Amino acid sequence: MPMIDLNSDLGESYGDAIVGDDAAMMPLVTSANLACGAHGGDPATMAAACASAVAHGVAIGAHPSYDDRAGFGRRDLEVAPAVLAAQLRAQLATLTAAAEAAGGRVRYLKPHGALYNRIVHNPARAAVVADAAAAEGVPLMGMPGSAAERAAAAAGIPFLAEGFADRAYRADGSLVPRSEPGAVLHDPDLIAARAVRLALEGVVETIDGSLIALPVRSLCVHGDTPGAVAIARAVRTALLDAGIAIESLV
Repeated sequence: MPMIDLNSDLGESYGDAIVGDDAAMMPLVTSANLACGAHGGDPATMAAACASAVAHGVAIGAHPSYDDRAGFGRRDLEVAPAVLAAQLRAQLATLTAAAEAAGGRVRYLKPHGALYNRIVHNPARAAVVADAAAAEGVPLMGMPGSAAERAAAAAGIPFLAEGFADRAYRADGSLVPRSEPGAVLHDPDLIAARAVRLALEGVVETIDGSLIALPVRSLCVHGDTPGAVAIARAVRTALLDAGIAIESLV
């Protein structure tokens, strides 16, 4: 039976700012990429998200970012390697403490936003992120064929290849920037069909209508997209109806 992991970026609320619906999303996924207090998340949110993940048997992943709450971690900032390494260590330590307090542990690392996109092509920055994952003894999740995948191999840690069911791709395999029209998909049926095709065939249709190979082991549905719960439910149902087991990778 084919198998796929279903992950989502969660735990991104902070203070009075509510981002997504963690309570509704958590039962639908098998891995939760939890914000670590930089782009989103605060102590109460992290504690609640970790407790919910443990209760639902969902793997906890660290979802660190640039220290950029004002830009929600989606601005491509120039950060010195040593500064980025320190930011990652601090964020991982914060989430690790919350996970352990909830009776769980951090099982993998998936960077957020601009940092995730930067380490697709930037070997130096990818090495900093891979080293942070290696220091925690956890796999790195990212885009297949990327500098991140090569950095994980160099650091001696597993790499979890990920695809996005709810994002548009370019013909070169990169994501269409959120600043461009059509970058984020919203039709649950369309997204679900893309998810099934990715899981079964390892291909995705790009924004120009071509097909590209995308061998992935995990699929992401974003928790902050409008209608995220309906999208995640449609994806989960379609995968199961297609005979695809949904299980975490770690």
